[in-house]
Amino acid sequence: MSLGDAIRMSRQKAFFTQQDFAKKLNVALSTVNRWELNKAKPNMKAMKKLKEFCDEYGIDYEIIEKEWLIF
Repeated sequence: MSLGDAIRMSRQKAFFTQQDFAKKLNVALSTVNRWELNKAKPNMKAMKKLKEFCDEYGIDYEIIEKEWLIF
């Protein structure tokens, strides 16, 4: 699984659109799109927000973290 796939699956598990997910994480829609297409990697600040998102919605963050480390 790629980092983009892990982020997409987490977003979809919480039933968020890319636009709603971007607003929740306080990033641009294009940023979420680039993450999910593996064209960009979240920075540390974004990873912290992703962790908070996963914790709030009961989603396994470790999959995202693992893929982020090898991206």
